[in-house]
Amino acid sequence: MTDKIKWIKNAMPKTDDKHLPLMNHAAVEKAQTFHRSFPQYSQTPLANLKQMAHYLGLKNFFVKDESYRFGLNAFKVLGGSYAMGNYIAKKLGKDISEITYDYMISPQLKKELGQATFYTATDGNHGRGVAWAANKLGQKAVVLMPKGSTKARFDNIKKEGADVTIEDVNYDECVRKANALAEKTENGVMVQDTAWDGYEEIPTWIMQGYGTMALEAAKQMKEAGVERPTHVFIQAGVGSLAGAVIGFFANLFPENPPIMTVLEAEAADCLYKSAVAKDGKIRFAQGDLQTMMAGLACGEPNTISFDILKNNVTYFASCPDWVSAKGMRMLGAPIKGDPQVTSGESGAVGMGFVATAMHDPAYAEMRQALKLDSDSKVLIFSTEGDTDPENYKKIMWEE
Repeated sequence: MTDKIKWIKNAMPKTDDKHLPLMNHAAVEKAQTFHRSFPQYSQTPLANLKQMAHYLGLKNFFVKDESYRFGLNAFKVLGGSYAMGNYIAKKLGKDISEITYDYMISPQLKKELGQATFYTATDGNHGRGVAWAANKLGQKAVVLMPKGSTKARFDNIKKEGADVTIEDVNYDECVRKANALAEKTENGVMVQDTAWDGYEEIPTWIMQGYGTMALEAAKQMKEAGVERPTHVFIQAGVGSLAGAVIGFFANLFPENPPIMTVLEAEAADCLYKSAVAKDGKIRFAQGDLQTMMAGLACGEPNTISFDILKNNVTYFASCPDWVSAKGMRMLGAPIKGDPQVTSGESGAVGMGFVATAMHDPAYAEMRQALKLDSDSKVLIFSTEGDTDPENYKKIMWEE
């Protein structure tokens, strides 16, 4: 365990926070209403790990378990489906509240909309969600995956009827390639959670779609007798998920927001690098971005999300792969009495981080800075299950 977690308090200059209202309660409730219209919809569990909380020295420890989402083993479908629904609504001059699952799969819609082709770049989960939604709507999906993508994730996308390829370039290059293809195709639509200047509408819808997960978690915590988390830990790739979750909780508790920490894979820590620079400008992570946290292997942040994070995050952390592997094992082999959470490589970094902060003397300063103690009510998000089953077994069963 040579590489250490790096962490920094957010001291980036604040802006007018103009994007924060995009994640307010009303916007997120609209997304949840849309998702509720799907026959596959059910609220994913919020695991209340009481024994783990006691073991770590916390008051509460909650894990939102997205391995149950729509039968797709990951949260990403929430964003892609909602963006596609909004695209259809806009194209037909309707409001998203008029677009339900039944309407989206109806012959009438097919007649009104014609054939669209949805393009995306993915390490696996997002592409699978887009392919699944396109398949359900009788539309086409074209999915580009970065080099090093696993066969299991490729096969899962292929199964949904998408045209899928593994390219010889990293994730950010795949995004550029997919976008170029979409621009050349009649009725081609780029569905990506990476925003850049001139491409912000669809990423906004994707973030609002992710909000469904945060809204569910907030309600479930209340049902468990906890009005508000004191700490929220959320992982980041391009930062859309992090922006969605942090934006939602910043809106929900404007007077008293939780201490919110963003966790990145060390190999793709563009937000952490930006926080270190302290000037408020986006930094990119370069190279192949090789990390087992495939869903976090993104070097170029979403511009809208970056603005939300800059204004509302308390700490940024850069995590080596061992942090996630530790989290996977702890969630997968829980203390007796706690539910088991099957958490994949990009889902378990929060667990590994919190456990390290609480129990490793080398991180005592980090724990104190984060104000983690016996009064803390912690919420983390396990955003995927064992989406790469072979690697999951390897990490769980072998040293």
